[in-house]
Amino acid sequence: MTTTVQYARRLRAISMALALAIVLLPALAATPSAQAQTYSVLYNFTGGSDGGYSEYANLIQDKAGNLYGVASSGGTDYCGVVFKLTPSGTETVLWSFTCGADGGYPYATLAMGPSGELFGTAYYGGSDEAGVIFKVNPTTMTETVLHTFTGGSDGGYPFSGLTWGSTGLLYGMAEEGGANGDGVIFKFNPKTGTETVLHSFDYSDGGYPFSSTLTPNSAGSVFYGATADGGTDGCGVVFQINKAGTYTLLYNFTCGSDGAYPYGDVAISPGGQYVYGTTYYYGADYYGTVWKVTRSSGTFTLLYTFTGGADGGYPFGGAALSKGQLYGTTYYAGADDYGTVWQVNAKSGTETVLHSFDYSDGGYPFSGVSVLGGNLYGMTDIGGSGGAGVVYEIAPAKK
Repeated sequence: MTTTVQYARRLRAISMALALAIVLLPALAATPSAQAQTYSVLYNFTGGSDGGYSEYANLIQDKAGNLYGVASSGGTDYCGVVFKLTPSGTETVLWSFTCGADGGYPYATLAMGPSGELFGTAYYGGSDEAGVIFKVNPTTMTETVLHTFTGGSDGGYPFSGLTWGSTGLLYGMAEEGGANGDGVIFKFNPKTGTETVLHSFDYSDGGYPFSSTLTPNSAGSVFYGATADGGTDGCGVVFQINKAGTYTLLYNFTCGSDGAYPYGDVAISPGGQYVYGTTYYYGADYYGTVWKVTRSSGTFTLLYTFTGGADGGYPFGGAALSKGQLYGTTYYAGADDYGTVWQVNAKSGTETVLHSFDYSDGGYPFSGVSVLGGNLYGMTDIGGSGGAGVVYEIAPAKK
């Protein structure tokens, strides 16, 4: 499959969402807004050598408070970058991709290793142009390609990031390839460079895992995720898989009031009883949903339906859970139609808008938020003083 076709599929959600937005534009919903939260732009991308147009990836943080992330565009060859951002807002490009053997277009959240090295995936590049697994040393600012995807049985075109398991192995997904061509879940040994496919999707049990990075349980032995396609109705699924490769389908979306196409990360409750997430489309108003699935029974609970008004619409970025509250973003709507950052109570489903973007402070956030040290951090695709997106911080109101 050519990269042009791949890119076209990635944009299908956006084009559908924007087309529907024009047709459906509802009256602004009466949605509570948080009081006294502090929104700050930490960095404005220019889209040049510093990177820009960050899509889908969340941010991670080291003990010194430095943030690390990827931008899917910009850099020396406009193939994306890995960057570091200090608490004072100074950005350092740690690696600029060339779209060659080193990879290109990194869309996914990084994973930090025990010595501070950064592990990630690039959607394109490598010897077979089907993406790579890479490691970046933030001290020497050098990149090492650890695995080159072939697009065949090992998978290809990874939109998803990597996460650590209990045995020092990395776990991830690739959007295509595998036994059935519908994508794979894999484990990767960073010491030996060995990639092992744990599960090949066959569309009936999910397919084409998009930007959802696997979420581990507290023991690092079971991983939870979602696919934006496949399942009984072709509307996506929620699943779990253990480190031995035992795959369990937890829920099939129906493209109804429950929503459809869960693109982003899922969150799990501290005891592992519930899985939380978002769908970017469908729901009662066709602007996406926030949901909960009971792991043991597969019971689905609708927590919130977006209206496309002041509350936002089209949550691509999934959900993060902290102290009984779910956090995320919507790509569209809000007070100025550039998207929102939201909070939903995991029990009551009450939604609060924490921030509405107005382009000057960012716009169209595809990625979700990271809860780090009690604050929220994220990126937007466009906007800011450079027009190529921002890195932002939100300190929620204290109760």
